[in-house]
Amino acid sequence: MLHDVIFFLLGLAMVVAGGNYLTDGATVIARKMHVSGLVIGLTVVAFGSSAPDLVVCLMSTIQNHSQLALGDVVGANIFDLLLVIGVVAVVRPVSISSEMQWKGLPMVVLASAALFFCGDDKLFDGSSSDIINRTDGLMFLLFFIIFMVYTFSMSRQGQPSGDDKQTDNSPVSRRQLVLAAVSVVGSLVALFFGGDCLVDGASGIARRAGLSEGLIGLTIVGFGGSVPDLVTSVMAAVKRQPGLALGNVVGACVFNIFFILGTCAVVRPLDTGSISVFDFSTLVAGALVVWIFGALTGPKVISRHEGIILILLYAVYATKLILDVIHH
Repeated sequence: MLHDVIFFLLGLAMVVAGGNYLTDGATVIARKMHVSGLVIGLTVVAFGSSAPDLVVCLMSTIQNHSQLALGDVVGANIFDLLLVIGVVAVVRPVSISSEMQWKGLPMVVLASAALFFCGDDKLFDGSSSDIINRTDGLMFLLFFIIFMVYTFSMSRQGQPSGDDKQTDNSPVSRRQLVLAAVSVVGSLVALFFGGDCLVDGASGIARRAGLSEGLIGLTIVGFGGSVPDLVTSVMAAVKRQPGLALGNVVGACVFNIFFILGTCAVVRPLDTGSISVFDFSTLVAGALVVWIFGALTGPKVISRHEGIILILLYAVYATKLILDVIHH
C-alpha cells in the first residue's frame, strides 16, 4: 500500500509541474506562429495532457482489460466537461469564440453521442452484448481526421476572438522559442510519466478494495488521467489564457474518444462491460450543457454561476459512483 501511495504522490507532483510549464511554453509558441491559444490548446496541450490516457488505454486493451480502458475515457471526459470547465469558469469566466461555438463544442457533443450509440448495443440494437468493434474504431479515427482538419482551418481564419485577444503579441526571440520548445517537451515527458505513476498508484490502491475494472476506470483511473487536464487548464485560466484552457479540455475530450478509443478498438474490440447507460448519458448530457451554457444562451461566455452548476453536476455524478463503490 505504501508503494502505491508514493507512486500516487510522485505522479501528482509531476503533473502539477508539467501542467504549469506546458502552458508557458505553448503560449510562447502560439505567439511565434501567430496561432491563437485556442488552436494550441486543441492540439499540442490537449494531446500532451491526454498522453497518460493513451498509454493506459492501449496497455489495458492489449492485456484484454477493455473495461478499464473504456472506463478511463468515459470517466476522464465527464471529469473534464463538468469539473475542469466548471473550475476554470469559476477562476475566470470563459469567452466562447465563433470557432469554438460552431466547431469545437459541437464536435465534443458528436464524439460523446457517437460513443453512446456505439457502446450501448443492448439499448439501440437489442444485442446480447455491448461491443465497440473494429468498424466503430475506424469510424472514430475518420471523425478524428475531420476534427483535425477543422482545428487547423481555425489557424488560417482571421484573428482570435474573445479572451484570446489578451495574448501578448510582442516579438518572440530565438532564445525564448528554444526555451519554450524545451519547456513543452519536458512538460510532456513529466505529464506522461507523472500520469502513469499517478494512475498506477491509484489503481493499486483501488484494486486492494476489490472494485471492478469498469468502476476503477470511471473513478480512480479516469480521475488520475484527467489531473493533467485540470492542472493545465486552471494554470492557463490563472494566466489569462482561457481560450487555451477551454481548447485543452475540448481537444482532450475529442482526442480521448475518436483517437484513443478508435485506436484501441482497431487493436482489439472493446467490451463495455459495467459501463452503464447512466455513464454514457451523463457524458452526452455534460457535453450538451457546456455547449448550451457557452454558445446557445445569452452572451457567448461560461460564467462563474454556470461554472458552479457544472461543478455541482459533477458532484451528483461522483456521489452516484461513490454509492456504487459502497454498494459493491
